[in-house]
Amino acid sequence: MSSFFKRASSSSASLPKEVAPPTKELKTICPTTLKPKPKAEMTEEQLQLIEELKEYTATLLLPESDPYHVWEKRFLNDVGTHARFMRAAKWKLEDGKKRIKATMEWRREFQPEIIEPGDIAIEAEKGKLVLTGFDQDARPVIYMRPRRENTEPSPRQIRHLIYHLERAIDMMPEGQEQVAIVVDYKQATSNGTPSVSTGLKVLHILQNHYVERLGRGIVMNMPWWINAFFSAITPFMDPITRDKIHFNPKLTTLINPDQLDVEYGGDYNYEFDRETYWKTLVEFSAISEDGTRVDKDGKSWIPKSGNGIVWAREQYAKEQAAGLAPVETAVANGSGAATPVSPSDTVGSSTDEFTTPDTVADKLADTGLDEKVPTTDAVEADKPVAVTA
Repeated sequence: MSSFFKRASSSSASLPKEVAPPTKELKTICPTTLKPKPKAEMTEEQLQLIEELKEYTATLLLPESDPYHVWEKRFLNDVGTHARFMRAAKWKLEDGKKRIKATMEWRREFQPEIIEPGDIAIEAEKGKLVLTGFDQDARPVIYMRPRRENTEPSPRQIRHLIYHLERAIDMMPEGQEQVAIVVDYKQATSNGTPSVSTGLKVLHILQNHYVERLGRGIVMNMPWWINAFFSAITPFMDPITRDKIHFNPKLTTLINPDQLDVEYGGDYNYEFDRETYWKTLVEFSAISEDGTRVDKDGKSWIPKSGNGIVWAREQYAKEQAAGLAPVETAVANGSGAATPVSPSDTVGSSTDEFTTPDTVADKLADTGLDEKVPTTDAVEADKPVAVTA
């Protein structure tokens, strides 16, 4: 058997003798004591390649008349998007262009950031996916429990997973770009396990369209018969992604007890309640029924991307304090997408205030809110460059 399947000597930890009272509360805010891994500075050559890739994607951007324009622009304006694709392409510009073009085409079809909650709500009935807490490197943690499977295989199951990935991106603190995924096969049956076909589809999406988003993959309580599943998909994994997957580790060495479910030796006695869980995710990410976003006043909103929804709210508050409204907002058009609205149609806005970036900077400087925001484009110093999920 390949060393890829080498297991740790122990499986999930037993429950503590004294367990905290059950709670339905999700951990959506990263503790300030947890920090993302430091990132290395990029070379001038790498920065230039990123700029060239940005120039290329600008030529691909959908026209403003397209309902999806504002969301595609948001994806491209994410402070880490182009850097992630260049790292995945091993800093080969032409390869980077092909990869990001393919992702832009996929996103136009899939529209992952505006999946309607009601469209996938049935998938969340039993809690087979739960997003809560952060690992020691400040990555949001998604727990996957196949034993709680409640639906038949379908594209909706994949949308449900992508919805959780997007919510995990919302939960990321400043400077974080990755997520941790814990897959627990305890009491799972072969009928509840994704098919090889479904596994390959998910792997393709993660590796090609969420490049370098997987920081750590953890597999717990893997039964012998699941080896065939991993054997089938392993040849399609790039080496860096494969190296991020760990089998039956002691989770308390990767996730602090206050963030870790009691099922795995932590102190966090989370009790899944579908209504509370779903409501919390939707409200935390400011999602409306059609999948678009709204601010605290119920106005349509396109949050900035790249440093999490908490950071986006802070930036939005600074713009409002400076007398600035968002450059673009969106309203539902009945198709689950977003329709651009002129800034002049937004309360308290003026098109004259958005002529140049310098105008915005001057406004913020006048109010004393022009704090420098750290970027997340840098390459992690301790990781080799590769095509990663």
